[in-house]
Amino acid sequence: MVKPVVNANMNKTFREVVGRFVGAPPQLSHKQKVQRLYKQSLKTLDSWVIDRRLWNEEATKIRAEFDANSKLDPESGLFMRNAPIPLDVCFPDGNIPEDVELSPLEGINIDMTPLPAKDTVFVDFSKKGYD
Repeated sequence: MVKPVVNANMNKTFREVVGRFVGAPPQLSHKQKVQRLYKQSLKTLDSWVIDRRLWNEEATKIRAEFDANSKLDPESGLFMRNAPIPLDVCFPDGNIPEDVELSPLEGINIDMTPLPAKDTVFVDFSKKGYD
């Protein structure tokens, strides 16, 4: 049995209580990981696109990309890498805020891959309620 991860800064009593109720993280199969990634992609798309026709077009592109990579080896780790969102999709008017960090490929980096060091704020577009 895998022990649950408990914050080491908690005192002993809290760690024991949390350890009783917090289960170990689920061991997901490759298929489950891909399904969750696909669902997350559609949810992110839903938070960005309002027009249903455009949403259907973009969802079809996402599905085509998943289908194209269906034979990808799960051990390679490449299937979890999100491609940067092109700037013309994020900012159609061309005005890019100064606090938005760009990836080396000139797209907004929404996953957790490391970027070159800059004195800017990273904007996480994957979370709802961003202010």
